Amino acid sequence: MDAPTDRVAQIMAEWARERPDLDVAPQGVIGRLHRLANHLREDLDAVYRRFDLSEGEFDVLATLRRAGAPFERTPGELTASTMVTTGAMTKRLDRLERRGLVTRRRSEADGRGRVIALTSSGRGLIDEAFTAHIANEHRLVDEALPTGQAAALEQLLAGWLARYES
Repeated sequence: MDAPTDRVAQIMAEWARERPDLDVAPQGVIGRLHRLANHLREDLDAVYRRFDLSEGEFDVLATLRRAGAPFERTPGELTASTMVTTGAMTKRLDRLERRGLVTRRRSEADGRGRVIALTSSGRGLIDEAFTAHIANEHRLVDEALPTGQAAALEQLLAGWLARYES
């Protein structure tokens, strides 16, 4: 099988020429993952835009939806789940609340705390958007990877990611 001739391969060849003393092989993996993530983000964002959502807003609605009935989380839980700052979360929640997709209320357990909940409109929107999102992910994976390769790649990536997240 011939070696790939993508942009990463060109960069690696240039470094091999300029710095033959260094093994640049990891760039083949890291560089391609980085470039692929950028391309995938564009393809994913296209679906979110169809529902007038940013990636972050989609993430908030999806986090609330997968919480199960009554589809609520505290702002702290949302922030931890989505790994953004509290300021960024506040902006997302403000926009989603203005659109009638979420509500904020005082926590019954802790009067100082807040609870964020999906509205029926928010649940309908995220159900529709998530259905389109999953269809898009199937398209992206199924068109690119022959049968069996997706599961093998998922296992490799899960092991690598666990080194950072466990």
